[in-house]
Amino acid sequence: MPQHSLNIRSSASLDFLSLGALVHRLDPGIIPFRKAMECRIHVSGGEFNVAANLADCFSLRTGIVSAMVDYPIGHLIAERVRAMGVRAFYKNYKHDGVTGPNMATVYSDQGFGVRAPVVFYNRCNEAAALLQPTDFDWTAITAGGVRWFHSGGIFAALSPSTPEVIIAGMKAAKAAGAVVSFDLNFRAKLWQVAGGLEKAQDTVQRIVEHVDVLVGNEEDLQKGLGIPGPEVQAKSKLDPSVFFGMMDQVSKRHPQVKVVATTLREVHSTNHHAWSAVAWSQGDTYVAPTCELNVLDRVGGGDGFAAGFIYGLLSGASMEESLKLGWAHGALLTTFPGDTTMATLDQVQAFAQGGSARIQR
Repeated sequence: MPQHSLNIRSSASLDFLSLGALVHRLDPGIIPFRKAMECRIHVSGGEFNVAANLADCFSLRTGIVSAMVDYPIGHLIAERVRAMGVRAFYKNYKHDGVTGPNMATVYSDQGFGVRAPVVFYNRCNEAAALLQPTDFDWTAITAGGVRWFHSGGIFAALSPSTPEVIIAGMKAAKAAGAVVSFDLNFRAKLWQVAGGLEKAQDTVQRIVEHVDVLVGNEEDLQKGLGIPGPEVQAKSKLDPSVFFGMMDQVSKRHPQVKVVATTLREVHSTNHHAWSAVAWSQGDTYVAPTCELNVLDRVGGGDGFAAGFIYGLLSGASMEESLKLGWAHGALLTTFPGDTTMATLDQVQAFAQGGSARIQR
């Protein structure tokens, strides 16, 4: 039996609905941008990635609510959304040919060895930042019911209006019977532009009032939610004691939050990580195994974890099983280029059950 009190619908027209910005990521591989001569283009978005993973790997019916611009970059992104099997609900914008509105660009090399990846953005005149709560017919979008609704802190940081879009979506999804999750995904660079730490915490606190499931590590909880860290000292990045030590404060401030989960990662080098995950559910704690990862591209690993974890809960698995599915899928995702999954459900289940990298014949 699942060890949680989430009231998950058994069926709906959408298993999962995500709200957030769609972006394209330019990836020069191991070459830093200052010396790059070519790039791969990945379609991404902290919120979209989870929907894409759940559709492509886990065969769920998923949707994305976002902004879309009618120009070649928008067309490229929309094609990739379709290819991943995600149903799109767009507010459409026209591009003026010069200044936008634009689909945001994320620049991220992969780093190598002792050289860490470097991430920076061009989010000038971003279409998603223009979104207003009245831009979507939430009644129509959720008419067939929604089992799970998800958004995140990256979208919340884009403009004064995007948190209001999130809250409107969460209210509509709740009315349609959905469990609501939020990935804190605290990004200092984004919030610095959006008004700083105090603004971030005020904004996130208002959003989390509508949330059942939180995804975020101890830094996300401290910076995004303003939860003070406990006295306990972590022995390593894989030690869950600091995370679990903060759960009393989370439950006191936000008693409606029923589940909190996150990955644990110790970076030995850019391409060698130790990887685990933890979850808390109303006083009960769960810890995934630890494995050593040979990382090809770390971007999207956290979203991969969230997708596997949510799949487990939606499919009726126990908290322990769901955590292992999230841990396994997040680990596998770091072995692929790009931000979204190339794994199969069989691979995820095998790794979650203790599989290895022996050749499959």
